[in-house]
Amino acid sequence: MEKITLNLSVKEKIGYSLGDTASHFVWDMVGFWLLFFYTDVYGISAAAAGTIMLVARFWDAGIDPVIGILSDRTNTRWGKFRPYILFGAIPYAVIAVLAFSTPHLGETGKIVYAVATYVLLMTAYASVNLPFSALGAVMTDDTYERAGLNTYRFIAGFTGQFIVSGLALTLVSFLGKGNQAQGFQYTVMLFAGLSLVFFFITFQTTKERVKPPKAQQNSIKEDFGNLFKNKAWVILAIVGIVSFVMFAMQNAAIAYYFKYYLGSEGNEPFSKAWTLLKEGQLLDKIKTLNSEGNLYNTFQHLLNDVQLFNILGTIALIVALPLSKPLAKRFGNKNVFIASSLISGLFFMLIYLPGVTDLTTIYVFNIIAKMAYAPAVPLLWTMIADSADYGEWTTGRRATGLYFSAAVFAQKAGWGIGAAIAGWILAASGFVANIVQNDTAITGIKLLVSVIPGILYMSCAIFMIFYKIDAKTTTLMKQELDARRAKENE
Repeated sequence: MEKITLNLSVKEKIGYSLGDTASHFVWDMVGFWLLFFYTDVYGISAAAAGTIMLVARFWDAGIDPVIGILSDRTNTRWGKFRPYILFGAIPYAVIAVLAFSTPHLGETGKIVYAVATYVLLMTAYASVNLPFSALGAVMTDDTYERAGLNTYRFIAGFTGQFIVSGLALTLVSFLGKGNQAQGFQYTVMLFAGLSLVFFFITFQTTKERVKPPKAQQNSIKEDFGNLFKNKAWVILAIVGIVSFVMFAMQNAAIAYYFKYYLGSEGNEPFSKAWTLLKEGQLLDKIKTLNSEGNLYNTFQHLLNDVQLFNILGTIALIVALPLSKPLAKRFGNKNVFIASSLISGLFFMLIYLPGVTDLTTIYVFNIIAKMAYAPAVPLLWTMIADSADYGEWTTGRRATGLYFSAAVFAQKAGWGIGAAIAGWILAASGFVANIVQNDTAITGIKLLVSVIPGILYMSCAIFMIFYKIDAKTTTLMKQELDARRAKENE
């Protein structure tokens, strides 16, 4: 029997991780910019845009278990999950471009088009990303090696987020040449092309090793029944819903926070940088600004503040991600996640306090929050894989695709709820696009970025108290499952 508990090669870890970069190109374009694109570029009202995102996300969440069930029952020479990455990449790329296109339609036509393309995009995303996520659970059966694999995954994923959240508006400005609609479409075309390359590398460099028991019979009813009897998975699903409500709400509100509260959404700094570059004066300008002893002013001069905020936050995530595996070994997955939720949630809440001119404090609070949050990211997916092992250990049945798809279902439901709430709170607070906002609208925007998501993320610690798969349990599970598989292959 092939040894499945092994140290995965760096090549395989990097190859796998690039699939998450490709996934983030769409996930983060949707999460950071789609609501803004709908309201300020395509001209859809905030209330309608929020409802579109809710409806589409619930469709997206509903399709996830279908993909999970299908992938669990897929048997090819490439495995169960890798074929979806190979054959789903092209539809994913094409539909992404359509979702960020702006055909000339009436008000109702725009809404219908937005719903149709968003639903199709989320279906294509699920068809690739869910098998990709499940793939990580069957490349090895060791919980700490999975934590290491997921660390690679999320470093690459957050690099994609870095590009999308930090540079998308710059690309929109450059590629659109003053036409935001064209800029968004061309930017997504670029991301879609890169995604195709990255998904192909993932397919080529990875291997599925953990197999379901040979005697396992096909029973969807039994798999679902076992899923909801698995308390560890149920807890992780609840945490996924709550945390993704938080993420969606905050990400959707960031562009509004900088444009309408801090007043620095525009792309003039990039235009200045591009002009200096063409004239051969960019390096001289950077040297002059640095000679004044303020590195922050240098970057602020060349990037708009919303991009600088996103860039620094994503760098903080990437820097802190490698702490996940050693912290998990030292304190356990559960304890690290609880501490991450409490500390990160507190500093997200503190972002509410600084005034318009206190950008440095806003950045510092966000950086600390993101660094505290980072170790929990790969651990959540590691624990979902462990819960799939727990299901096989206690029931004798393995349904990796279903466990991951159902967990992602919960997270996407949370994302849809959070994005919709963001749109509804904007509408309820009196927000109207492209005008000076009243105090109520500004307060609503600030709460969406800070206090509400901070409280939600801190509440995840309460749910995690009841998660019972500890290091002793994972060791015992591994030993007994290895023995069962060895016996099957005698």
